[in-house]
Amino acid sequence: MTDKDYVPYGSDVSAGRYACVDCGHHYSNQSKKSLPPCPHYAAGTHPKKGWKILSGQGDAVDDPYPN
Repeated sequence: MTDKDYVPYGSDVSAGRYACVDCGHHYSNQSKKSLPPCPHYAAGTHPKKGWKILSGQGDAVDDPYPN
């Protein structure tokens, strides 16, 4: 698992469960080339623009946002 608190929108991730770090919305997926934004995303209410990893491996090795 990654040592980051969350992965930003657009990250390559493995299959797993995620929660929006801004609103808590839960999202489950198979491996994705690009993790989507939260379906409840609004610029004024989602400043972190990312997902907390609940299960799975999180960031892919070739993540475009490794830091």
